[in-house]
Amino acid sequence: MNRKIVRTITFQLHRWLGLVVGILLCIAGLTGSVLVFEQEIDNFLLERQMGHIVPTNHVIPLETLVNTVNSTYASTPGFKLGYVEMYEGEPYEFRAETAKGKDFRVFVNPYTGKVMGDRIWDDTWLGFTFKLHYALLAGETGTLIMGIVALVTLILSITGIVLWPGWRRLISGFKIKWDGHIKRVNFDIHKVAGIITAIFLAFIGFTGFAWNVPQAKVEDVIYAATFTSKPPNPVSHPIPGKQPLSLIELLQRADAAVPNAPTTGFFFPIKPEDVLWLGKKKPGETSKGGSIQLFLDQFSGKVLRIQDGLNPTRAEVILNSFSPLHYGTFGGLATRILYVFVGLAPSILFITAFVMWWYRYRVKLRSSPKQLWRVGKG
Repeated sequence: MNRKIVRTITFQLHRWLGLVVGILLCIAGLTGSVLVFEQEIDNFLLERQMGHIVPTNHVIPLETLVNTVNSTYASTPGFKLGYVEMYEGEPYEFRAETAKGKDFRVFVNPYTGKVMGDRIWDDTWLGFTFKLHYALLAGETGTLIMGIVALVTLILSITGIVLWPGWRRLISGFKIKWDGHIKRVNFDIHKVAGIITAIFLAFIGFTGFAWNVPQAKVEDVIYAATFTSKPPNPVSHPIPGKQPLSLIELLQRADAAVPNAPTTGFFFPIKPEDVLWLGKKKPGETSKGGSIQLFLDQFSGKVLRIQDGLNPTRAEVILNSFSPLHYGTFGGLATRILYVFVGLAPSILFITAFVMWWYRYRVKLRSSPKQLWRVGKG
């Protein structure tokens, strides 16, 4: 195919995809800029709402804390614990579902055993921001839509890189002629903002698509492409006439399997076939939640699988990079700050793209025969 034709098709694809989904890209970008520092913002607000804790050398046994939460909220319809997050020096966060289907969260001081307070995550402004970013406040349909928007972001990034005029003259590709005509300044802002953020937006788009559109089976493709055997999903095997092991027994089995590694969180088994999933953090790790994942049979206590993030398979290296690439944590504070500005880029690119389109539309409108006839009649 003729090179000029290919470039024309690429340009039209880039232009119309950007204009059609531009508003949704702006929403995703602006909310994403806020969510880069979601944890820090949330901790700040929680401390002012519920107070802060003073760490001591004595931590209340987890089973006691679980019983305290269950007894405190026994009268809450449909209350069922699903997950607990346990970070040193912070309140333990117990997440539960209620009869209304809300994401209910309880905060407990692990050093005193006192329930500090609770909230419905969906009703907080951060929860609202996250649901808007992830699913447009529209449930599964919105999740799919934002997954498609993420794919469009990837396509726009690639086509934008291809169309970037700096490939012919590198210096001019990064230059904004501030003293030029408004159309020239607008175009320069678009090309510079685009090329600086394109690679990051491509990463964000790809990872967002992989998470939001499971039908695409991106994970399976990665395992196949890296010639890595995908491990089966671990399941518990119920024993007739026997109840699951107690939480304390299961935690002891996990500690024996990976000693000297504090548990940072786990999911409560809900169904008989569910396993107990735990996260653990080895000494010296910098990530808050640690890199170790354990899966235990809730009836036998057998460790079904240990996934060591410090010694990943080829496929796990790629999959484990999704979160750092999407949230900008791969380079520490510097890249997180950069990602705040990357989140602003879709709005800048959409506005400048719309201005370029509007100028072209006005030129075509003025030169159309119908418009010329109207001018002649005037």
